[in-house]
Amino acid sequence: MSADSPRTASQPKPATQYPMTEEEIAQAAERQSNLLVLRKVAPYLWPDDMPWVKKRVVWALIFLVVSKLISVVIPVLYKDAVDALANEGVPFLALGAVGLTIAYGMARAMNVGFQQLRDAVFARVGQRALRMLALETFEHIHKLSMRYHITRKTGGLSRIIERGVKGVEFLLRFLLFSIGPLILELLLVGIILTVLFDAWYLLIVTVTIGLYVWFTFAVTEWRVKLRRQMNDRDTDANQKAIDSLLNYETVKYFVAEQREAQRYDAAMAGYEEAAIKTNYSLAFLNFGQSLLITCGLVGVMILAAIGVQNGDLTVGDFVMVNAYMVQLTVPLNFLGTVYREIRQALVDMGQMFTLLDQPAEISDKPDAPALQVSGGRVTLDNVRFGYDDDRQILKGVSIEAAPGEMVAIVGSTGSGKSTIGRLLFRFYDVQGGAVRVDGQDVRDVTQDSLHRAIGVVPQDTVLFNDTIGYNIAYGRDNATQEDIEAAAKSAQIHDFIQRLPHGYETAVGERGLKLSGGEKQRVGIARTLLKNPPILLLDEATSALDSETEHEIQDALRQAGKGRTVLTIAHRLSTVAEADRIVVLEQGEVVEQGTHDDLLARNGRYAQLWQRQQSEGE
Repeated sequence: MSADSPRTASQPKPATQYPMTEEEIAQAAERQSNLLVLRKVAPYLWPDDMPWVKKRVVWALIFLVVSKLISVVIPVLYKDAVDALANEGVPFLALGAVGLTIAYGMARAMNVGFQQLRDAVFARVGQRALRMLALETFEHIHKLSMRYHITRKTGGLSRIIERGVKGVEFLLRFLLFSIGPLILELLLVGIILTVLFDAWYLLIVTVTIGLYVWFTFAVTEWRVKLRRQMNDRDTDANQKAIDSLLNYETVKYFVAEQREAQRYDAAMAGYEEAAIKTNYSLAFLNFGQSLLITCGLVGVMILAAIGVQNGDLTVGDFVMVNAYMVQLTVPLNFLGTVYREIRQALVDMGQMFTLLDQPAEISDKPDAPALQVSGGRVTLDNVRFGYDDDRQILKGVSIEAAPGEMVAIVGSTGSGKSTIGRLLFRFYDVQGGAVRVDGQDVRDVTQDSLHRAIGVVPQDTVLFNDTIGYNIAYGRDNATQEDIEAAAKSAQIHDFIQRLPHGYETAVGERGLKLSGGEKQRVGIARTLLKNPPILLLDEATSALDSETEHEIQDALRQAGKGRTVLTIAHRLSTVAEADRIVVLEQGEVVEQGTHDDLLARNGRYAQLWQRQQSEGE
């Protein structure tokens, strides 16, 4: 019968495949995830383009093996010294009791020395891997879309990176220098016990270690779940703390300090409960490990004691067996901690690698050219877009801003004004139509070149927690002090800075909270002017300011817009009355466009908005 002939009744049926339980599926997925994480870490330890890293790894492993070979000789030297003092047995080295004692001390020192040498050689490899992973993660986060960032909590994101990088460090150190050496040492000790004594010693040691490892892993699995719950509570509490601190002013406005404290305390109470359970489980683990090791130690020593009584073994043999068991106990005592931390490190690294695998929603096309700006003409051609599939924001919007022209986009809240700015800067891609700069679709050029061509002054300028000078200089790399001051003068803030006690070295505080709204806006304008872009996007840049400050900022913005294509997204119509053209949006569609006077004369939607704002102002 051929291999592909139909199955007959006489042929055996395949074994019934019972469906896996949810827990089995989760465990299989976790194992697969752990293997994937290890595969991703491996290139950082053995990079093809860095032979010096490979050399250091090889030397570290050599020093590791040498230290373990010395460690299994130490009990033998200890035995010989005891036998020499008792005038028993045949010494390993004919050095006498004093000479063997010196050799014992030298062996211990060499063991520690080679371990430290191993760590010193490997340190640069481990730190390089940490640095590369941290940098890669940091760069990747900046490449992710705005949609991703507005749906993630900053505190939780920072904790994922922090724990992931620490997890890599722990995995590199303990997987290579704790688990590996422990396995090697167990093999060497097993061979020595079998050769020098008999198989019963090896059997007791093997059973003891087997039970110890099983108990440790079983309890640690339980503890990993508790630890994960504790980490979740920790992340939740951290997010609430950061969120509250970032909204410090809002908390004060609504006298919500006690409310925030209660909210934070509730999160910390959850963390407290999880931490207590973790501590209880640690006590259980430690006692169980100690009990198993003690039973094994006593069993081996009873055999050795019987051998000494029968005259088959020397007192030194008894001491050596005890020394080997104690020597194995030290790394085994850390096995639970190491296993738990490795498991946790794999979880933390898995979260970090999941973050690295998060695709960038907006990416450059392969071999995309840089944007070539000849005049700065901005064109929106029948643009359609929605943040969600079931809700369209822009419904076929067409707008054109000629080089050097100021075009204002106005409309009621939710009409899609700010969305146009985000599409121009390519925080999102259009779902229909196109956005073009000098005839080039923004999706066809590199994002870097597009971003360099556009200067943005947002509604709320956020500053770095540094000096005023640093925040203005952020507009252009390698800007000189003269460049910074020239931009500040154009933004009409130079005189204000000069009056400050520390001038341009004045710290602005976190998010610029030490400056007023108008001062922050001027710094933002100066920063954008220093960038010197051909296209300027003003996204409701004065809507949060009082009338007097707004008037002063308008003068600075007029200066900033000279010789540039300016798109102004505005809520207050008085700020755009002098625009070359005003485009009126309503529910994602252009309903009117023209000059201020033309639109008032038409007595349409713009005229209604104007009259309403005038009456509100009065």
